[in-house]
Amino acid sequence: MKKILGHLFENKSFSREEAKHILISITQGEFNSSQIASFITAYAMRNITVDELQGFRDAMLDLCLQIDFQGYDLIDLCGTGGDGKDTFNISTLASFVVAGAGHKVAKHGNYGVSSGCGSSNVMEYLGYTFTNDEATLKRNLDDAGICFLHAPLFNPAMKIVAPIRKDLGVKTFFNMLGPMVNPSHPKYQMVGVFSLELARLYNYLYQDTDKKYTIVHALEGYDEISLTCDVKTFSNKGESILTLNEMGFQKVDQNAIKGGDTVASSAKIFTNVLNGTATEVQNSVVLCNAALAIKTIKQSASFADCFYEAEESLLSKKALTSFKKLVA
Repeated sequence: MKKILGHLFENKSFSREEAKHILISITQGEFNSSQIASFITAYAMRNITVDELQGFRDAMLDLCLQIDFQGYDLIDLCGTGGDGKDTFNISTLASFVVAGAGHKVAKHGNYGVSSGCGSSNVMEYLGYTFTNDEATLKRNLDDAGICFLHAPLFNPAMKIVAPIRKDLGVKTFFNMLGPMVNPSHPKYQMVGVFSLELARLYNYLYQDTDKKYTIVHALEGYDEISLTCDVKTFSNKGESILTLNEMGFQKVDQNAIKGGDTVASSAKIFTNVLNGTATEVQNSVVLCNAALAIKTIKQSASFADCFYEAEESLLSKKALTSFKKLVA
């Protein structure tokens, strides 16, 4: 590790194969916690290269627990986190709306690191038991239209670095990797990212896959549609700006989409949305993200049509039914 850190401190980068080898070595226990923390911190102070990000992704996909999801056309709605905005669990709620609309969702999630309540925190609090059992996950897809993939159960590297990331409490390159290493290998993906630079990196990498994707970055720094500003998107069709006007909304105040101070209060917002007792702004933000996810699947459909589909799922309580079936 001394040699690796020296390489980074000299502002040198690693090749794709070197990056892959380093992450595999971390997973195999070749370095102690202090060394891993130093490595992660070094990357928090410099930009990651395309080759390095590819190498880290390759390592995690090679090492992850493989589940055979053939026969399912899956979509994942997953943000990188790390935007420092502390919004409520928008992408997780949007996932249930998309599932309620009849699309199969493989939601990849984890505990919050730089935020107080990640998707795994709220799902666990509300009674969901994490599993990596293939038969159970497929039954979830068949019954609820959605399965939840708790990242540490599938990615050894995530499990090893989890306590270190928690102690550091800041975004790391593992935030960047999270959406890329969904073990279900979804056909469709909507990815929220915390910076334009990362959006372009993702777009570059996703262009080399057969995935149908939409990468989202709200221009005020959110890793999701926030309705506080316009949104930059990258997709198979190119890059564009999705404006508030095109979505049919006025600018909202950022405090209207804040998450709770605790997991319990975050879970309260979560259940309020599903039960139809949330604020209009909270509903609208969830529906816009769900609509863009549906549009990722139905690329020729209009945003308005996809929004109406999402709205019907939420208002008819189909999204709530999907949640209840998954937790049950």
